[in-house]
Amino acid sequence: MNTIGNIFRLTTFGESHGEAIGGVVDGMPAGIPIDMAFIQQELNRRRPGQSAITTARQEADQVELLSGVFEGKSTGCPIGFIVRNTNQHSNDYDNMREVYRPSHADYTYNTKYGIRDHRGGGRSSARITISRCVAGALAKLALKEIGVHITAYTSQVGEIALDRDYHLYDLTKTENNAVRCPDEEKAAEMMHLIEQVKAEGDTIGGVITCVITGCPVGLGEPEFGKLHAQLGAAMLSINAVKGFEYGEGFAGVTHRGSEQNDVFVNNSSPDGNKPIGTKTNHSGGIQGGISNGQDIYCRIAFKPVATLLREQDTVDIHGEKTTLTAKGRHDPCVLPRAVPIVEAMAAITILDAFLSDKTKKMG
Repeated sequence: MNTIGNIFRLTTFGESHGEAIGGVVDGMPAGIPIDMAFIQQELNRRRPGQSAITTARQEADQVELLSGVFEGKSTGCPIGFIVRNTNQHSNDYDNMREVYRPSHADYTYNTKYGIRDHRGGGRSSARITISRCVAGALAKLALKEIGVHITAYTSQVGEIALDRDYHLYDLTKTENNAVRCPDEEKAAEMMHLIEQVKAEGDTIGGVITCVITGCPVGLGEPEFGKLHAQLGAAMLSINAVKGFEYGEGFAGVTHRGSEQNDVFVNNSSPDGNKPIGTKTNHSGGIQGGISNGQDIYCRIAFKPVATLLREQDTVDIHGEKTTLTAKGRHDPCVLPRAVPIVEAMAAITILDAFLSDKTKKMG
């Protein structure tokens, strides 16, 4: 499956060391102003070489829209796009041609397909997420028209963690530091830890929190298309993601129902908007698999990057014991560059759910 979505659909193509990464977005609503500067900015947030705590690979990641846009607005036709690869160092991977890298997709890809691209992982590389960021930027532009806003931030690196309550932070400060954490003091600690881990040739994981505001009531399906299930599937498809929770998540299991229930209240306003609300939001904006109009918030766990710049034991394609020392330019922590990817997948999911709901109501 190289396609995600039902109405708003993204199909991706490309490999890490191929000519380009690209995709086709189908189902983009017509008449949406296409802000190219914004789309490029979203890619810039994901691109390598941003700071001392990311990979040193230098790529402009310049997006080219090939179709679906006329006079600055979406036409409703498929939007094709490419981002050309310009800084591949394929020779860095020559020593991995017949060696399985620990915790990578080398063995599973080779067994499943009988062939694999050893240069940076090919299709399994995180570089493929470029296409998600382009589609996510387009989805954000469409969601902006209906007042939906999506913000993600690094909330934990290793043992260094923010409070779980996102209301305690000014999320507009997320982009003020390289690690994309809205707490400056914690951000400094996180960056110091990442630098330390990098110096040791090791890697570290963490958590990204995502907050979706302005989501209308009624998105999602009551059975197998639950909105949180769609969000979970989208997030778990991101490279290195190992866990997803929404609302109180696992922390809520220690509480009683009397503490967890979100009591309904009448929020009637002169304009009649959202007359019913809840006093609390332990549910994370989704009840019965359907959005209830409150903020949707979720947490996504990322494992440490599997490529270590130190010697590791492994086996080759013949099953013979060997050792591997990775070369090349790799992230010691994926979190800073994964923040825009999380936002992109949230945007793709919410827009698809919105358009699906709209289509059903029209039918």
